[in-house]
Amino acid sequence: MAMMTLQDKLAILSDAAKYDASCASSGGKRRDSRKGGLGSSGGSGICHAYTPDGRCISLLKILMTNFCIFDCAYCINRVSSNVERARFSVEEVVQLTLEFYRRNYIEGLFLSSGIIRSPDQTMGDMARIARTLREEHGFRGYIHLKTIPDAAPELIREAGLYADRLSINVELPQDMSLRKFAPEKRPETIRSAMAQVRLEGEAAKDRSHTGRKARRFAPAGQSTQMIVGADGADDVAILNSATRLYTGYRLRRVYYSAFSPIPDASAALPLIKPSLMREHRLYQADWLLRFYGFSAEEIATGTRQGHLDLEIDPKLAWALQHRGLFPLDVNRAPREMLLRVPGFGVRTVDRIIAARRTRALRFEDLLRIGALMKKARPFVSLPGWTPRGLTDSADLRARFSPPPEQLQLL
Repeated sequence: MAMMTLQDKLAILSDAAKYDASCASSGGKRRDSRKGGLGSSGGSGICHAYTPDGRCISLLKILMTNFCIFDCAYCINRVSSNVERARFSVEEVVQLTLEFYRRNYIEGLFLSSGIIRSPDQTMGDMARIARTLREEHGFRGYIHLKTIPDAAPELIREAGLYADRLSINVELPQDMSLRKFAPEKRPETIRSAMAQVRLEGEAAKDRSHTGRKARRFAPAGQSTQMIVGADGADDVAILNSATRLYTGYRLRRVYYSAFSPIPDASAALPLIKPSLMREHRLYQADWLLRFYGFSAEEIATGTRQGHLDLEIDPKLAWALQHRGLFPLDVNRAPREMLLRVPGFGVRTVDRIIAARRTRALRFEDLLRIGALMKKARPFVSLPGWTPRGLTDSADLRARFSPPPEQLQLL
């Protein structure tokens, strides 16, 4: 059997990494490389993310190996899967990261891995990659490591000392589903590793009795990923699970990944992938949880049989179910209620509050501020505009629903 070249391995292991959505650099702090070192990412980052000024930034996103000793039914790289396998050495990942950076291809590294030999072996190699980049090569770019929950706590701690962000995937939104489809994984172990990352991060912010600051530990926090549509969990169950993760472990992000059918899959898994619009609606609902003050229970009032409405966004679905709260007087309503107006984003609301301190706002002022008044009109009132009976009109939902599409026979 011919030896694989580094390019062959890169083709296999970069493709295998595409199933992991939980990579982003939001929250990363600047690692200053002006006094030496490589790759300052300036607190922003990776995985074709977008910075606030619109720049697109990228990372080297790879698996260390797609060999795995586990047999998770939903995973293309499970031990029983008939896929082409490859494995990078520690030195090869370090070399690739540095060479890609020097050629200005990337601004950071996202590294995940199948579990080879043992969780400790795998986590130890990943931590060693981060340590080598930081200490031996002065790399100041963004590093995101996927943590192996079953690894020893000291290895997870070492990884956090060198990585900007750690992520631990809960895989599926319900414990019973994980036990069914991934019997070698335990939800309790995953949550224990998450708790360790949270506690280590909080401890790193404290000063010692001498006033010295502790070493940085995963300053961009931790994230996780849920597979959507592999089990029977509805959207309300998924959002309730995300809420528990945000409050219990202070996660920066929960990522939602639509299940993709895989070859030779278990008969218990669906044959058809869920709509990508479902994934999109979950991200919109997640945004409401994190930035708009909604609870999962409130979002659930706009769902249909536990699932988010695919035709309209979850904030609009909630507003249509609570028309008695509208229309709002834009010049008097508190911030928490303005955030619930369809068509008003966080920045728009902050601009409204700042502007109305000096004058009464009119309809045209909201247009200049950036409000999406086509969506907001039925839910607000202000000088120069009142919705009258529009708020309670029977066809209001139909005004926002997409037009019907002609079905194609071929």
